[in-house]
Amino acid sequence: MTQKIKVGAVSYLNTKPLIYGIETGMMKGMVDLVIDYPAAIAKQLLSNEIDAGLVPVAILPELKEYHIISDYGVACDGEVASVCLFSDVPIEEIKTILLDYQSRTSVELLKILLKEYWKISPVLIPASEGYEKEITTTTAALIIGDRALKLQNSAGNKYIYDLGLAWKQLTGLPFVFAMWVSNKKLPDEFVQAFNKANQVGLDNLDEVIHQNRTEGVDLLSYYTRFIKFRLNEKMIAAKSLFLDRLNK
Repeated sequence: MTQKIKVGAVSYLNTKPLIYGIETGMMKGMVDLVIDYPAAIAKQLLSNEIDAGLVPVAILPELKEYHIISDYGVACDGEVASVCLFSDVPIEEIKTILLDYQSRTSVELLKILLKEYWKISPVLIPASEGYEKEITTTTAALIIGDRALKLQNSAGNKYIYDLGLAWKQLTGLPFVFAMWVSNKKLPDEFVQAFNKANQVGLDNLDEVIHQNRTEGVDLLSYYTRFIKFRLNEKMIAAKSLFLDRLNK
């Protein structure tokens, strides 16, 4: 390959196993890696600033062209732990929800769950940095990623609603939050090498955990119990169901 493929990856802990192979030089000379939060990576793929990225599945209908370039992604089959609604009151008493500015898919998933699962209609407000401190009385917040993992262990919020678990209870299916997607056809040799690079971190999970130790977060449990990295047929079906409901 004469030119590097610009690839965007999410900055959260749940991505570390997938990019371990790339970061340790497995695709040296083939990949220019960009790290940012999910909504920013999505925007870059949509604007053609990057060639491929680990993007929220909610943006797929917005792409003029897209290709799934890996068997790996970020999914769950029940609890996900890092995508939660945090509240001081029970779900039926929530009046306002602050929406995570770093998310796309999680916000859309929440909207579906509010309507179809919890059957409530709170006011939804796009939030900005530091909004976690605004959770009070009937104002709840959707929080994703590393911040959600850390808040799980805090004593501040009385009620925590896991969106992965709620989706599973609603549909009986797993849920896919992000997939590796390109906005153009990439060479087969790149796709094959990229797929192998994703597996390297999962084969060296102990080292990934050692490199990313985070106070208050049990990464072994998170990577093996909650996050599902290899996508299967049920997950692909769940992705299609989510996009169908999103369109409606």
